[in-house]
Amino acid sequence: MGTIIAIGGGELRDAETRTIDAYIVERTGKSRPHALFIPTASGDASGYADTFHVQYGDQLGCTTDVLYLLQQRPASDVIADKIAAADLIYVGGGNTLRMMKLWRRLGVDALLNQAHERGTVLSGLSAGAICWFAGGHSDSRRFAKEDGDDWGYIRVSGLGLVDALYCPHIDAEDRLPHFQTFMAKRGGVGIGCDDCCAIEVTDQQWRLITSRHGAKAYRVTRRRGQVMTDILQPEPHYRPLADLLAH
Repeated sequence: MGTIIAIGGGELRDAETRTIDAYIVERTGKSRPHALFIPTASGDASGYADTFHVQYGDQLGCTTDVLYLLQQRPASDVIADKIAAADLIYVGGGNTLRMMKLWRRLGVDALLNQAHERGTVLSGLSAGAICWFAGGHSDSRRFAKEDGDDWGYIRVSGLGLVDALYCPHIDAEDRLPHFQTFMAKRGGVGIGCDDCCAIEVTDQQWRLITSRHGAKAYRVTRRRGQVMTDILQPEPHYRPLADLLAH
């Protein structure tokens, strides 16, 4: 199985997550890995893709490619070939709900599951972090014109590679109170990350990686009707995933 590195947030363009990004590249075990960027959640924003080429290509030494699914509608074999050729896949932030609907319609979800089984490093930020989990705390309604300013957080189903619900931008958008209410209604295990904090899941183990001092993560669960919140601090060693996901 491959490694998953889910980043809570931070500006890729400003290299705010550089320490994490460099580690993502390192985890491929290759001197010049092939990195695929999937910007579906941002509506295939070309500027976002340009940033990826600079950060992962020029700065971190990858060969880079982009899988556009909205600007272009590539044939199914082209989609499959791009995903199969990648040593690492990075999914950008944006509208998680729209992204997951399109992925399922085009079969991208199955191809990413296969990439995980092959050992591809799977990564991303915000929506690109939620997607690897069973689901997530999403602001996708923010992007719907009909909702205007009257929107609320929703649960969006992900690929289910990690059996937990994920919440990005805990500190930057003060999401912890919303996430606690969210988990109180749904139960299970929730993992929330500050900006510049990522959770790595590999070989049934986990640990945190940060690119900013003080960035951390949270484990939110419902026990006997009460919401319990544990602060997760970065540590150099791995810990059992089963312990993190137990509830």
